[in-house]
Amino acid sequence: MPRVSTSRASRLHAALARADAAVARGPASMPAEGTPRALRVVMGDPQANFEHILAILEARGLLGDDGALRPDSQLVIVGDCFDWGPRDERRAVAASALRLLAWSASHPDDAVVMLLGNHDLGRVGELADFTDATFATAQAEADRIYAGDATPESEERAFLARWPQVPNAELVARDFSTWNEAQRDWVTHLLRARRFRAAHAAGPNLLVLHAGVTHEDLDVLGVPGPRRADANVVASALNAALDAAVEAWTSGPLILPGLHAPGNAAEGEGRGIFYQRPSLLPEDAQRVRGTPRRRFDPRRLPAGLVQVVGHTRDKRSRELLQSPGPVRDGVLRHLVTDGTRVEYAHGTPSNPGPREAVLLFTDGAMRECPVEDFELLDLDTRRAALRR
Repeated sequence: MPRVSTSRASRLHAALARADAAVARGPASMPAEGTPRALRVVMGDPQANFEHILAILEARGLLGDDGALRPDSQLVIVGDCFDWGPRDERRAVAASALRLLAWSASHPDDAVVMLLGNHDLGRVGELADFTDATFATAQAEADRIYAGDATPESEERAFLARWPQVPNAELVARDFSTWNEAQRDWVTHLLRARRFRAAHAAGPNLLVLHAGVTHEDLDVLGVPGPRRADANVVASALNAALDAAVEAWTSGPLILPGLHAPGNAAEGEGRGIFYQRPSLLPEDAQRVRGTPRRRFDPRRLPAGLVQVVGHTRDKRSRELLQSPGPVRDGVLRHLVTDGTRVEYAHGTPSNPGPREAVLLFTDGAMRECPVEDFELLDLDTRRAALRR
C-alpha cells in the first residue's frame, strides 16, 4: 500500500535532521528492540554522500516519515563508511560520513546492523595515534609527494621516517584521507559498545561481513571443520575475537591477532579479514597462504556457506579473478566455487549446491552509480531488493 503521509522530500529532510541531531549528541548507540523485520536488506560499501545514500534507501521504500528506517525493515551495512572523493571535498566528505555513522547508530542495533570495514578500522588502526593537528601536518606532506606509482622513493622514505605509524604516503593522501578525531571517537565508542560487529548471521548458512573468510581464517578462530557452513558459529567466533581484542585494547592501533593487522612503515600495508580480496593471479599464489594477508584463494572458501561481502568492486574482481567481461557499477555479483573451478558473474547464483561456496558481492561503486541503478540485496530472497 503506498505511503501518502509525507512527501519524499520531507522524509529525506527528516533523515538529515535525525542525523544532525545524533551527531550533535555525540557517540551513542541504541540497544536491540527484538522487533520482527519483514524486509532485511544489505547495503554495499556506503562510500558516498549521505544524501545519496538516503536517496537509495528512499527509492527502495525503506525510509519512514520520521527520517528513520521503516520499523518493519532491517538494514545491514557491510562497512566502509569513510573516505572518497577529491582533495577539495575532504571536509565535506568527513562530515557526511559522520552523519551516516550517527544516523545508523541512532537506530536499534537489530534495525541497522553495523559491520566493520577496513576504512572504519583505520580510524583506530593506522591512524589511531594521530590528532587533528598532526594528521593535517602529515597530510600536507603526503599531498606534496604522492603521485601514485610515480611517488619518488627517496621522498617516500623520508615521509615514513617522520610518520612510521603509516605504511605509505598514499594512505594519508588518498586511502584514509578524510580522517578526524571525531570519527575515531565514534568508532571507538561503537566498538566498546559492541555495536560494530565483525560479522552477522542472516540465516543458517548465510553470513554477512566485509571481505570474506576462508579455511585459513577459520583455523585461526578454531572453528571445527564440520561447523564451517554454520553462519551462526562462524559469526559468533568472529565477533568473539573482535570483542576480546577490543577488551584488551588500551592504546595504539587495534589488532586482532592472526586476523587483522593495521599497516605501518615497518610491516607494510594493512592485512587480514577486513582487507583481503579473492585472487587467482599467479603472482598472488604465495600471498594467499598465511594469515593475516591481503589476498585469499577463493577455492579455500568453506563449502556450504554463502558469504555476503562488500570491499571489492566489479572491475577489481575481474582483474583479480582473471574473469574478463563487461564492468558494471551498482549490480550484485557472485562467485561460486566447488574447491576447484571458480565462476564469477553479475547477478546472484541460481541454485548453489551444498558442496559449493558462494560469495555475493555488494560493493557497487555507490558514489559513481545513479540512485536507480544501485542494487540492495534482499536477505530472504537472496536477490536484488524490489521497491515496496
